[in-house]
Amino acid sequence: MCLPSWTGLTRSGTIGCEEEVFERKNLPIMSSIVQLDAIDRAILQTLQQEGRISNQLLAQAVHLSPSACLRRVKALEDAGVIAAYVALLNPRAVGRPGTSFTIINLESTQPAVRQAFEQAVQDTPEILDCHYVAGANDYLVRFTYRDAEDLERFHAEVLARLPGVVRSNSMLVLRTVKRTTALPLPD
Repeated sequence: MCLPSWTGLTRSGTIGCEEEVFERKNLPIMSSIVQLDAIDRAILQTLQQEGRISNQLLAQAVHLSPSACLRRVKALEDAGVIAAYVALLNPRAVGRPGTSFTIINLESTQPAVRQAFEQAVQDTPEILDCHYVAGANDYLVRFTYRDAEDLERFHAEVLARLPGVVRSNSMLVLRTVKRTTALPLPD
């Protein structure tokens, strides 16, 4: 894909395993890494901190005209660098103060077993993240829960019933020291 010269975006290299996630969500698949200039990085840093900033204020923050800023943002969206805009909810405010990271082991890592498990995870809205991992374990999932009874229910009625699961080990978060959705950007 050839990007207009005013964007500062060029492509090179490969992006790796994140492509599959974007494909499933019908987002653009990036076959290469997008090279960002200083203005692109400033736009992205600002949007990662305040996704609802107006184009006028964003343009002022990155020292561009509003029309040039809007073109840059559109190019970043079209290139798949900006994957989505979302509202991040406070789990406590919506009655889900507990967070669990759970390691999952499957009976086998055969493609059919993995595909059945992954489809079931996709169909389970309570699971917030699921990562296929290297090492002695197969998957790492994250979910939130209301209280001990809800955690027990989730383990018995959701995790234990996912296809191919033979073992799970949950780590309950006592306190979050750092949590961000902002990615560090290369210079």
